[in-house]
Amino acid sequence: MGKEIKVIDWGVISYKKAWDEQTLLSKELIDRKVANRKLAESVQVAQQHYFIFAEHPHVYTLGRSGKKEHLLLDEKGLKEVDAEFFAINRGGDITYHGFGQVVGYPILDLDEFFTDIGKYIRLIEEVIICMLADFDIKGSRIDGLSGVWIDPEGANPRKICAIGVHLSRWTTMHGFALNANTNLDYFGHIVPCGIDDKAVTSMQAELNKPVDEVLVKERILHYFARLFDAQLKLS
Repeated sequence: MGKEIKVIDWGVISYKKAWDEQTLLSKELIDRKVANRKLAESVQVAQQHYFIFAEHPHVYTLGRSGKKEHLLLDEKGLKEVDAEFFAINRGGDITYHGFGQVVGYPILDLDEFFTDIGKYIRLIEEVIICMLADFDIKGSRIDGLSGVWIDPEGANPRKICAIGVHLSRWTTMHGFALNANTNLDYFGHIVPCGIDDKAVTSMQAELNKPVDEVLVKERILHYFARLFDAQLKLS
């Protein structure tokens, strides 16, 4: 039987509040792991893992390795498009979160799964690739670039899902941002993920119609449970 993961959907939530909540949950996992190491196995407390869905009002986030100049707006410009900006502790460069985007935050103690961050990111990519196939969208990878792409070898390679992760004592934070019914105009105010020669897309743009985000989430959970050999507990 796989590890149990508690699934929570925060709905629409400010980025700062979600970041703070993630930080608390991640610390909870780390503290429990440290405490368990001091106890006999027979009295250790079972680790609690989480998979969280969220949707954020317009916000730009810059990862540790990103460049501030990849945000093409000043403070006045941010106010004009009703967006916030945060420099955060995940990997990667700058990205956008907004309405119509399916954001997933797995908060896992990888000591109980596998201690390989590359494998972790590849599995998240595979979850999204499998889900997209259910909607007749062919997702792919590009060597050296994280995330999920459409037509990577074609004349117009475009990113449909960004991935950025923070790891502390093999405990994960942050995760993926899938453009489902996202307003892609907001990506025009940044150099997405620091990549200036490739486009951004959404499921809606690829299919020429909106997608059912509830169904998208259901299929993501299906493949996440299968690929991570996990038992999902809906809250």
